[in-house]
Amino acid sequence: MHLTHKLELFPDQKVTQMLFKEVKNAAELRQSAVEGKINAALINPTMLVNPFQVLVAANKAVHLQKTGKMKTRSLYSEIIFNLSPNNNISEAFKRFGISDGDTSVMVVLVHSEDESKLLADITARVSGQQVPVEDVSSLSDQAKIKKLYKVTPLEEKSGTLLDAVVCRMAIKDVM
Repeated sequence: MHLTHKLELFPDQKVTQMLFKEVKNAAELRQSAVEGKINAALINPTMLVNPFQVLVAANKAVHLQKTGKMKTRSLYSEIIFNLSPNNNISEAFKRFGISDGDTSVMVVLVHSEDESKLLADITARVSGQQVPVEDVSSLSDQAKIKKLYKVTPLEEKSGTLLDAVVCRMAIKDVM
């Protein structure tokens, strides 16, 4: 049900993703995250194409944390910020963070130890149904994603939506 990847550049770090739908307590979860009671990134899955997109954002966030170059206050807020195609932090939270009325949430953890206790803690907090992370595309709003990342029809013919999104995420610091 969850997906865990070891980061190649940081072998001591792992990224675990968990996807929930039919969530009834999004407002409570968001408030807990703001207060620092939940040590995870809470992401709106309607803006995600694929779990790889989250992995790219998490890898970049860990790298920026290790080099002392984060633009936000925490690793988890940096993951949310890295999903955005632009450098506006508040807009990134508006588009990629969860809102009080959301009914689905992607939970992202970065950890070094065994994740079973961390996962059990998150699962206990979320009032919703856990589904396989690979199902995130069924919750995606592709029209919104294409508009936000300014994906052209020509790009879609030559590559995938995921390619275009990851490309925008990667070059935002350069543009």
